Amino acid sequence: MRTDMSTRVAVVTGSNKGIGLAIVRALCKQFEGDVYLTARDVGRGEDAVKALSSEGLKAMFHQLDINDLNSIKTAAAYFKGKYGGVDILINNAGIAFKVADTAPFAVQAEVTLKTNFFATRDMLTHFLPIVKAGGRVVNVSSFVSALALKKCSSELQQRFRSEDLTEEELVALMERFVSEAKKGEHKEGGWPDSAYGTSKVGVTALSMVLARQVSKQRPNDGILLNACCPGWVRTDMAGDKAPKSPEEGAITPVYLALLPPGATEPHGKFVSDKQVQPW
Repeated sequence: MRTDMSTRVAVVTGSNKGIGLAIVRALCKQFEGDVYLTARDVGRGEDAVKALSSEGLKAMFHQLDINDLNSIKTAAAYFKGKYGGVDILINNAGIAFKVADTAPFAVQAEVTLKTNFFATRDMLTHFLPIVKAGGRVVNVSSFVSALALKKCSSELQQRFRSEDLTEEELVALMERFVSEAKKGEHKEGGWPDSAYGTSKVGVTALSMVLARQVSKQRPNDGILLNACCPGWVRTDMAGDKAPKSPEEGAITPVYLALLPPGATEPHGKFVSDKQVQPW
């Protein structure tokens, strides 16, 4: 395999459609380097790359299913081997049950957290070590995370906002939500009645925890890691009544991915409409 250690590279998860595809499209226009569109399904991913090509934009494709640990490890090894790591990582892949979905809350809680929190964490576990100096990591969260946080018990809110929250404690909290949801006891446990909201509380809090970790372990590398809300965007996931187009939804994630060299902030923040939001 030809290595391109000097070529910069950006990777976007879950990017064959919706906000992810809009992010890839914007990076193809603005980022100097290779841009990888990734998807679980090879056919859909390659079709999306062809569609971009017909617009005169060059994206590359790599299979990546964040719910499959082998797929994550294979992709991480590929980018490490070919490019020496990644310069931009945008964790966009996620799921949401429709409001009208009749699946029991216990199922929605387990399935939603499996992808949105635990699989996103697996991505970060395997990709953060290969993020290059000056790298940018963007976790696509949601304004729903801030709303859900306010509906948590004061004890949970304090932990999720705490400067000394560890990754292990956060994982244990997310596991606790799932187990309490399965027993129908999540409200008594101080949790909101939203699996999606809770999953994104986890993503935002994880971003803050890992940003502190990166600053401590690699203080001179200038890596910036943030969570963001793209806004309410017209996608398969959010429906067609949303006010923003996918292109508008891509603006904040792309802004964070392209923070200029030498920038020191935002880092470990929750950002919406290019502004740091209270958490």
